[in-house]
Amino acid sequence: MEGKYKVITLCGSTKFKDDFIREQERLTLEGNIVISVGMFSGSEEKVLSSETKAMLDDIHKRKIDMADEIFVINKGGYIGESTRSEIEYAKKTNKKINYME
Repeated sequence: MEGKYKVITLCGSTKFKDDFIREQERLTLEGNIVISVGMFSGSEEKVLSSETKAMLDDIHKRKIDMADEIFVINKGGYIGESTRSEIEYAKKTNKKINYME
């Protein structure tokens, strides 16, 4: 199986930090390469400029480009505006989409 690992990018609200960590570990132990968010701004009350937010959103789309599929952390069915945008991007680029819930 060497070198045959699926690449999965995690998407979702960063306020679900514990879920991101848990799913990243689970997916990794299942034999996947997992790409996650660069920071958990939604869970730590960091205030980001609109320019920084736009940059982070673009970086995450590049992470989607590198992936075979995305895994959406949608705790309680919640999907925010940024995550919705990432899902639409994944659809446009023909990525498989899986959901936590």
